Amino acid sequence: MCNNKNDDCKCIAEILTVILILQKNATCSESCLDSCDRGFLGCGTSSIGCNTRPVMLYTCCGNGVPWAMPISKDPAITTTSTVFRIEKIDDNCATFRVLAPNPDTAEAATIPYISTNSFFTMDLNCCCVLRCLNDTFVECM
Repeated sequence: MCNNKNDDCKCIAEILTVILILQKNATCSESCLDSCDRGFLGCGTSSIGCNTRPVMLYTCCGNGVPWAMPISKDPAITTTSTVFRIEKIDDNCATFRVLAPNPDTAEAATIPYISTNSFFTMDLNCCCVLRCLNDTFVECM
């Protein structure tokens, strides 16, 4: 997929489209399937309904290091995160919201991430690996 301009190579875009649809229609279900393209958002034992399938992205030239983006639009804040929520997909470009670790340690076991106001758009031809994390609830800003 990396650096391949073949329009037939859109597997990551297709999986992200599924995740986006699931997030828009979030309901909580149980099953043994645990893949990125699982057809529902599942919460496990949490009583909070899931609305997000957090993802990590890896680029072709990233040498196995996950893509990281700032958690804030403020240039003085240099903290980054490698966990994102798909917000929009248009053909082979995707817009992601940066998620930050939940600073509330008592709540972090059930709600591990918080929403930020930091977004970025990626050409998915630059993305060669998509790693899905456990479905969770993220309160949108």
